[in-house]
Amino acid sequence: MNGIKRVNYMNNNVINRRKYKVKIASFQEIGILIALLVLCSALSIASPFFLQKDNLLNVLRQISVVGILAVGEAFIIISGEIDLSVGSLLGLGGVITAYFTMIGINPFLAAVLGLAILGLAGFINGILVTKAKINSFIVTLGMMSVARGITLLITGGMPISFESPIAFLGNGYIRSVPVSVIVMFLIIGIGHVFATKTVMGRNIFAIGNNEKAAELSGIAVGKLRLIVFTMMGILAALSGIILAGNLLSADPTSGTGYEMDVIAAVVIGGASLAGGQGSIFGVLIGAALMGVLRNGFVLLGISAYWQIVAIGIVIVAAVGLDQLRKN
Repeated sequence: MNGIKRVNYMNNNVINRRKYKVKIASFQEIGILIALLVLCSALSIASPFFLQKDNLLNVLRQISVVGILAVGEAFIIISGEIDLSVGSLLGLGGVITAYFTMIGINPFLAAVLGLAILGLAGFINGILVTKAKINSFIVTLGMMSVARGITLLITGGMPISFESPIAFLGNGYIRSVPVSVIVMFLIIGIGHVFATKTVMGRNIFAIGNNEKAAELSGIAVGKLRLIVFTMMGILAALSGIILAGNLLSADPTSGTGYEMDVIAAVVIGGASLAGGQGSIFGVLIGAALMGVLRNGFVLLGISAYWQIVAIGIVIVAAVGLDQLRKN
């Protein structure tokens, strides 16, 4: 009886802490949204090209790729883990789909195979983390190298043409809105409902808050982590297909460095690297901020090297704010 009371107490404690953290995350979302609006206003003044239709559509397409990746990364970070392989998985997903299409496989079947294979890659990450008990940082760092190496082996280091009906996901429009943006909003909406309205979604927050309490409450910690890593692989493949469709080419270097933008978007959007806290809508704001920031660098003619420095500073600042919030 005492054991049951202790589990119930721990469970209630996790729920109460999560409600408190959701409120904090909401305040952070408002702050980041204000920062995004200020940045957009500043860029519209600094560059006459920022508000041009073609530029805004380009920004939206960039945001859509990072945004889709960030939804998957958000669930992993909320569960208390991290995935550094997202950029390499994106590149592999685009290349596999383009390669299967090139050798004559039905384009839609090629896309399904790409999603399935990358889902398997995510599943392998999850198995190594949950069953082999290897730190997710190490596992996904290794997968980053493996995925990039396979991508280069398939392509020989050369881009593969992606003239396929599936390319519509990356370069198509529906009523002047890029299809990739519509797909991103669908993923964001599904992710939000999953995180806030389902038992499984709430359990992922509970795992990140207090893994031991979650286990004592009967939550299948390992199973849920397997699911989020697998989901990350599938979303990486989808992002890779979208990016390849936008360029009409699957480049073996696609996705290089994307893990930095994705993690920054998730943390800026209100997630804690310690786990147990985050917002899917916050991820959208974080991805938008990163996309606008990248675009601003290009419009203002800032060196690509300084862009890397700036993104690093943004990540450190976001993690610093997260630490202050926890304190």
